[in-house]
Amino acid sequence: MRATTACLSKGFFGRSIDEFKRLSNIAFKLEGIKGPSGPFPLHDFRQRQSLDECKVMCDVDMGGYSKASLDWIPPSTQDNTNGHARFHGNISTALPPHKAEVQRSGYAAWRTLDRPPTIFGRALWNIDMYTYLAMRIKSDGRSYFVNVQTESVVLTDLHQHRLFAKRPGEWETVLIKWNDFVRTNHGFVVEPQTEMLRQKVRSIGVGLTDRVQGPFELCIERLWATNDMSEGDEHVEAPVTREGQLKDKKGRHISWSDK
Repeated sequence: MRATTACLSKGFFGRSIDEFKRLSNIAFKLEGIKGPSGPFPLHDFRQRQSLDECKVMCDVDMGGYSKASLDWIPPSTQDNTNGHARFHGNISTALPPHKAEVQRSGYAAWRTLDRPPTIFGRALWNIDMYTYLAMRIKSDGRSYFVNVQTESVVLTDLHQHRLFAKRPGEWETVLIKWNDFVRTNHGFVVEPQTEMLRQKVRSIGVGLTDRVQGPFELCIERLWATNDMSEGDEHVEAPVTREGQLKDKKGRHISWSDK
C-alpha cells in the first residue's frame, strides 16, 4: 500500500493528533451525554492567516463584471480591537455580451475551504449538539445570506439563511438557529425539505445575491456554534417578517422571520 500525497503533506500528522485530542476531550468530559461544555469555534478572522483558509467567488467566474475581495484588517482602537476580515466589492448585473447562456448576473460570496484530511478521514464539523450559529459582524445593511454546505448526497445543495443585521454600521453578534436554515439548490428552495446533516458540515460562508448594483461591505470577526442565547446582542424590537430573495420552484418568495 502506498501513502497518498495528502497523507504525506506537511501537517497531516499534526492535524491528526489535534483531532485525536479533540475527540478524546469530548469523550473525557462526557459531552455526548451531558452536552457541550462551551462554544465551538468554526472560523476566526482575528489572525491574518485565517484568509488562507477561505475562497472568494463572484460572477466574474462566468464572465460577469462584479468584483469581490476578502481582506484582513488589523486591530484598531477606533473600530475593533480584534483583527477581522472585510468582505467588500461592487455588484454589477451587466451580462457578458458573448455568452448567451448567461442570463443572470450580480453575485459575490466567500466560503471556508474544505478542511485538510486527518488519519480519521475527511475533516468535518459536527455541530449537532449546538442550537445556534453565532457571528460577530458589522454590516452595511444589504441582504446577505449565510451558506452552509454539508456532506449531502447532492453536492450542489446549500443550506441558507438571511443574515439580519439590526445595527448596520456597528459591530454586533447575530445568532441564527441551525434548524431555521433552508435547503436550496442553485438559488431555489428544494422540496421536500430535509434536515441539515449537522454531523458533517464541510464549509460555511456568506453570499450577496440581491442583484442590487453598487458597492458592498461586510466585516466579520469570527463564527462559532453555541447554545448560549446570551452571546447574542439584546434587542427589544418586535419580530418582523420579510420577503427574501430565495424562491421556490413556483416562483414564490420565501419569507424570513427576523427574530
